Amino acid sequence: QVQLVESGGGLVQTGDSLRLSCAASGRTFSSSYMGWFRQTPGKEREFVAAISRSGGNTVYADSVKGRFTISRDNAKNTVYLQMNSLKPEDTAVYYCALGSAVGVYISSNANTYEYWGQGTQVTVSS
Repeated sequence: QVQLVESGGGLVQTGDSLRLSCAASGRTFSSSYMGWFRQTPGKEREFVAAISRSGGNTVYADSVKGRFTISRDNAKNTVYLQMNSLKPEDTAVYYCALGSAVGVYISSNANTYEYWGQGTQVTVSS
C-alpha cells in the first residue's frame, strides 16, 4: 500500500513563496512518476506540475510556468513543489500523486495516477 503525505501548505501573501513536500512510502519511489494537482471548491482537480521517474523531465501548467518548480529526491522518497510569486488564484488544496503505468514516462492526466495524498491547503491573500 502506498502512502503519500503532503506538508508545507499555509497562509501567505501575494508575492510570497512556499515549498510543498510529499513523502512517499510503500513502494519503489524511483520507479514512479509524480505529479502535483490542485483543487478549489466547486471545480475539478487541476494539473499543476509533473516530473519523470528520474527527475530529468518536468512539465507545468501554463498558469504556473516560470513561477513553480517541481523536483524530487529519490534517496528521500520525496517530491517537492517550490512555489514563488504566489497569486491569490493559486489558492487551493494541493495534492501530490504517484503513478507507475506501463509506457507512461510523465503525465499531466490525473487518470494515470494511482495514488493520492490527503492534500495540503495553500491560501494566498491579496
